Amino acid sequence: MDPHITLVTLGVSDLDESVRFYRDGLGLPMQERDPGSDVAFFTLDGTWLSLYPRALLAEDATVGDDGESGFSGVTLAHNVESEERVEAVLAEAVAAGGELVKEAGDTFWGGYSGHFADPDGHLWEVAYPPLDDEADGE
Repeated sequence: MDPHITLVTLGVSDLDESVRFYRDGLGLPMQERDPGSDVAFFTLDGTWLSLYPRALLAEDATVGDDGESGFSGVTLAHNVESEERVEAVLAEAVAAGGELVKEAGDTFWGGYSGHFADPDGHLWEVAYPPLDDEADGE
């Protein structure tokens, strides 16, 4: 795994309020967003910040958000150049002592990803986003 983070996703309780805070209050540059979209992306220097409803983020990572699962509302993302690389990095993480939380597979957003937890339970998504090279980590 290359030592960089391409995307930090914050699980938020009110997406519109959070967008106003980060875009209007802090002045972060936001990517164009379709009306009614469940996600917002901000392009930062070398990393993207994503805002996503907390319950949907927990569902995407298949961890549940019952208040007792330890889900912090944050996932870290590492984007790679292929579906095969997603599988390889997940296997590397498990071999290093991580726990496979969600097997790799096709996503609702058109990519391919899976999740692992580090020994402290911090969630990482390893993803192949066949979008544009700006978000690509490798």
